[in-house]
Amino acid sequence: MATGERTRLFPGPVRPRPGARTALATLRGRDYVVAIACEVSVGLIANPVSARDIRRVITNASSLQVSDRTAIVMRALAALGAVGIEHVVAMPDKKGITALLDRALGREQAMGHRFPEVELLDMGVTSTVADTHTAARMMADRGVAAIIVLGGDGTHRAVASCCGDVPIAGLSTGTNNAYPELRESTITGLAVGLHATGAAPPSVAVVDNKLLEVSINDGETTDVALVDVVASTDRFIGARALWRTETLVEVFVTFADPEAIGMSAIAGALQPVGRTDPHGLHVELRPGSERRVLAAIGPGMVEPIGIDGWRDLEPGVARPVSARAGTLALDGERELELGVDDRAEVVLRSGGFRSIDVGGVMRWAAASGHLLTR
Repeated sequence: MATGERTRLFPGPVRPRPGARTALATLRGRDYVVAIACEVSVGLIANPVSARDIRRVITNASSLQVSDRTAIVMRALAALGAVGIEHVVAMPDKKGITALLDRALGREQAMGHRFPEVELLDMGVTSTVADTHTAARMMADRGVAAIIVLGGDGTHRAVASCCGDVPIAGLSTGTNNAYPELRESTITGLAVGLHATGAAPPSVAVVDNKLLEVSINDGETTDVALVDVVASTDRFIGARALWRTETLVEVFVTFADPEAIGMSAIAGALQPVGRTDPHGLHVELRPGSERRVLAAIGPGMVEPIGIDGWRDLEPGVARPVSARAGTLALDGERELELGVDDRAEVVLRSGGFRSIDVGGVMRWAAASGHLLTR
């Protein structure tokens, strides 16, 4: 038996969970089905403070309370338990999600409801993005089958940059939610569970995603974005979130969805580009231009944006950033400062990280009869 595997005996007609390797055995004259399987775990990273940046103050955007986030997690856990997931590793926090989760799980288990065991990672909590980075790395090292992520574009970017080959499944609870699709967490839990148990084949469950690599001064500084890179004349990072459109110079996007909120909405309003299309889009902006496009750059923020031109962004081709001094925003937040002598470039990469195709898994499960009970 390989390291980390466990053996369970199921007497008589009882069937082991999906994905278990089985064999027949006889013990003291009684027949058993022997299930041999590695401990299947799913990771859970819930950002307790996403959707609380300055855009929530200057617009009419709503903000999820900690109790709401806990309820979203509980629905995902219920679905994971329904398809046989017994163990979940979660990122701890000091904002209340894990405390409420502990109470909610105790209540559900006291009523006899089936939920996975939830283990909190043994890590320090700083209440910064460093927690997300640390948790994603630890989960990848633990060999989790997938990571369910609650947050916006920034949270998903933080996880994707540290989780290696582990696929992520996103739940949109942030300000900008261009990458995580809006979906009920129960369905996400079912799809992740079907993947994690081995019921849904990887060819159905796992997809590759594009990302943008940013390099300053030939690699002296590097970073990535899942959705968009925006060059701005703002000289300092400041409050991070972008909302002043008169400072924007150009936008690079991996995909452009007309229904998305955020800076990628500028590209989406000009030339939609799908998540699975091989190319991205590069849009050059010009404040004061007579050619403008209306774009939903944030919740409740629809702005006319001056356009200079746009073109496809081909994978593997470095595109220089035209801005000389300013900042670069990654997935909606200013992250990198550029001096007058700095030179930056952006490259679109295919297969930058992996994710769970929730819709694909559920369609496959229904078509194959996998959700039928016997």
